[in-house]
Amino acid sequence: MARPSNSNRPIRPIRQPAPHLPYGGPAGRGLGKGKAFKRHRKVLKDNIQGVTKGDIRRLARRGGVKRISANIYEDVRSALVARLRLLMREITAVVEHCGRKTIVVTDVVFILNRVGTPLYGFGLPHK
Repeated sequence: MARPSNSNRPIRPIRQPAPHLPYGGPAGRGLGKGKAFKRHRKVLKDNIQGVTKGDIRRLARRGGVKRISANIYEDVRSALVARLRLLMREITAVVEHCGRKTIVVTDVVFILNRVGTPLYGFGLPHK
């Protein structure tokens, strides 16, 4: 039994898969990880502003401070950013050396001990 010829049908070109790029970019699928296109670009804000005036005030109260100047808050935020950058640089070096991609509590405790600020209650019990 002979098959009917499909010579009247046009030949469609073979679709090539899109090049795989990490999320976003000109050939990606928008700005997120999802399958749908994103309509708006995420606005990056200065996340240190999430440490509010009340948070800084509570920390100062815990440290025994009674009165706080109005212009101290930005200085505290900049000192906090500098300290966190230092700690995160050290912690990521330890994690990369171990061949991991996840930071665990013991990494943080180890680095805090190394920089001279021991954190009690998270290590192994001493006998």
